[in-house]
Parts: sequence; structure tokens; C-alpha cells
Amino acid sequence: MSADEVREGVSLTHLDQGLFDGAGAVKRDLVDYLDAVAGRLVGHLRDRPLSVVRVLRGQDAFMQKNLPKYTPSWVPRTTMWAESSQRRVSYALCDDRPTLLWFANQRAIEYHPALVRAGEPEHPTHLVLDLDPPEQDGSFALAVRAAHLVRQALADAGLAGAVKTSGAKGVHVFVPLTGQVTAEEAAAAGRALAARAERLDPLLATTAFIREDRGGKVFLDSTRAGGATVVSVYSPRVRPGLPVSFPLPWEELDSVAPGDFTVHTALAALGERDPWAELMPPPQRLPVEVVEEGRAIPVARVQAMHEGKRRARARREAGKE
Repeated sequence: MSADEVREGVSLTHLDQGLFDGAGAVKRDLVDYLDAVAGRLVGHLRDRPLSVVRVLRGQDAFMQKNLPKYTPSWVPRTTMWAESSQRRVSYALCDDRPTLLWFANQRAIEYHPALVRAGEPEHPTHLVLDLDPPEQDGSFALAVRAAHLVRQALADAGLAGAVKTSGAKGVHVFVPLTGQVTAEEAAAAGRALAARAERLDPLLATTAFIREDRGGKVFLDSTRAGGATVVSVYSPRVRPGLPVSFPLPWEELDSVAPGDFTVHTALAALGERDPWAELMPPPQRLPVEVVEEGRAIPVARVQAMHEGKRRARARREAGKE
């Protein structure tokens, strides 16, 4: 079999090269998987500013936001302000199969779309809680338990969400929003819902943004708001075995492990379906009381920044004594 070929007019090269140590896959495996899932993946990437994680041969993985100058002119794109880098960035819009294949040929393994569409930067389509377990054996099981807390907190607020594995050790809960919800409202509601889930079992879950304050608990991360990105459903991850982020019914979450779904096995589990679309509830309005509750909770990143400075100052002062 040739190491080069053309699909949809896109040249695919060096398909027999390994991806990275521990991937258990070559570039062809990545291309074939993304091509097979393109009809579903592109639907969830379409019209969203896209960041990707690439692994060039012999190099460490890196996230690419700004399109390189050699990007073909036919790749759709949009220019938006990136808060993280404080500049305008030319993002790709992965709106079609050729664009996805071009990224695959660039050794783009992970696909991180924004939570907003290109034309509506102030109106996120989803509220997301990212459940990040501690680094220990069995941590995914802890993330699953925390996901059920989040589901209960949502239900108590009259809301519903869909759940997927992150492809690493965590779990993502997505709540689809109506078009009227602003980024500020979604961020506030996320803080409130995370706090409510934490109160349901404070021995298991925490909203502490500073890692050293988490005490071995699952971090309920509500900071994925506004222009933030979250790894897409069906996206591979730069992890041993090349796992993918996979959607599941709530009742099946307790019986799986992240390694169950990889570029080698996920297609068989999917069949011809798009379970993420099937499992996603209709768009919802956020209850006013939830938004107001969240507005009274400090923004985690800002609070952590001030606390970090305070602790650094205390350490310096202690060193002088």
C-alpha cells in the first residue's frame, strides 16, 4: 500500500509514519478514522473557530490556533479576538471533509472547537462542566461519580445535559443553550451549578481552582465559558493508545473506561449513528436564580490569580524573617 494518496483532492503523505511514542497507530490510522467519522465530526465542528493539537514527527505536541501561512486558500476561516493571547487570530472553520482531511495530513490529532459560532461570539451554544479527576488509580470512576452529582444539580435546577468521556481521564457535561444566553450568563450559571454539585458531596468534588487546594478530589471546572474551547466529541487525544472523546447515555457511564474507545475501536461502537446528536437535550434557557447565584461567586481564574500572588508574597516575606 502506498504511503501517499489523494482523497477529496487533498494530498495525504507519509501515511506509514508513526504518530508518537505509545500511540499504537500510524498516520494512516488517524486519517482513516477521521475520514470515516467526518460526517459526524464535521457537524459538531462546523462554523466554530477551531484550535488543534498537532504532533510533528519527533516533536512534542503543541496547540495551534492561528492558521499557518501555507494553509490552502480553500480552507474556511474566521478572524476573532483571542483572550488568551490578547490578539486577533485567524482560526480555521472545519466546515467540510476536505478541511478535516487537510488537518489530518498536518498531523492534527485533537480538535478543540470554540463554544461559540463564528458569527455569534457573545452567545455560547453550550454550558460545559469539565470534570477533572485527581492523578491516581481509578480516577475515572471518581469523575463518573462527580458527573452524577452534576446531573443531579442540573435536574434540581430544571436543566438537562449530555455526557461524554474527555478521551483522557475526565468527563464532560454539556448543557445546550438557547440563542439568547450570553457568555456572562453561561459563565455565572456554570459557577453556580458547579458549587451546587460540590455541596452534594464535598468529600468527592471541589470547585477549588488551585490544584494544591483540591485535596485529591474531582475538580468541577466551570471555566470553559465564552470563547473557551473544549475537545470535540469523536476527537482523538494525544494519549497512549489514541483514545477518543466518546458520548454515552448516562446509564452506561458507570460501565466503561476511557480506553474502551480509540481510533481502532470507536467506529465499531458508533456504527452509522451519531449518539452525541441523539443524546443532546433541546436548547434550554438558564433559570434566573441560577445565574444570579453564580454572579455572587468569584470568577475562579481571577480569584486564583490573586490568591497565587498573595501566597507568593507570604512566602517571600517568610523567607526574609
